[in-house]
Amino acid sequence: MDFKLDRNLIFFDIEATGLSVVRDRIIQIAMIKYFKKENKEPEELTLLINPGIPISLEAMKVHGIQPKDVANKPTFQQVAQKLFDFIGNADLAGYNSNRFDIPLLMEEFARVGFELDMSRRRTLDIQRIFYKMEPRTLKAALRYYCGEELVDAHDAMADVRATISVFKGQLEKYAGVDYVDGDGNVTEAPVKEDMQSIHDFTNDQRFLDATQKLKVDVDGQVVFAFGKYQGKPVAETLVKDNQYYNWMLHKEFSTQVKQLIKKLVKEYEKEQRQ
Repeated sequence: MDFKLDRNLIFFDIEATGLSVVRDRIIQIAMIKYFKKENKEPEELTLLINPGIPISLEAMKVHGIQPKDVANKPTFQQVAQKLFDFIGNADLAGYNSNRFDIPLLMEEFARVGFELDMSRRRTLDIQRIFYKMEPRTLKAALRYYCGEELVDAHDAMADVRATISVFKGQLEKYAGVDYVDGDGNVTEAPVKEDMQSIHDFTNDQRFLDATQKLKVDVDGQVVFAFGKYQGKPVAETLVKDNQYYNWMLHKEFSTQVKQLIKKLVKEYEKEQRQ
């Protein structure tokens, strides 16, 4: 099955030193890039990266990558330009990528002076289709949709290939199938070969960031989803409380959150001057 693309699409997977998108680092990244141009073969990129920090024992038990495996590999700073150019303006897809891989990649880029702009980029989290339609794991998903067994699980490229196979299986299985949520609300055939529909179906439109610190309320206002200002409008609050604004910029909030609050404050101040 060929994807119907109006924009390049990259499936990718990350193995890391741990599970924190702010504190941990990438040690392996694999990407397969599909092109909107017809008859152009997909391109692959896979890299082992020296994280510069210890790899947690828990992480090593999952992916099996040890310090000796990355000791002589390039740092993220050394491969950042190559990765940034490979990604370009492509949409991004993965398995649990909205909550982990994308925000972690944004953090890594930000540390070395690159901004991975997500404002005009679609994100397709294949796990969200699976969890909504058939809640299980990647291994079970591959068996369920494709009748295959996952070999070399938690090797980044093996996981990328499995994710693509699962996605193709989902597109075939759920073509024309409506989604009914726990409240009985029906979404008409959301899983189809339209990447915008997949983006809408796999993203919680209420929240603006992967760590779910900012959200849109019923009135369409961007408000805090945490802390002492929970439910309060972000831009207006941060302009009035500059100390809290600076605190957020310098604490362990994700790069995504920091980019969003800067943009919101800038837009609010511009409106106030008009």
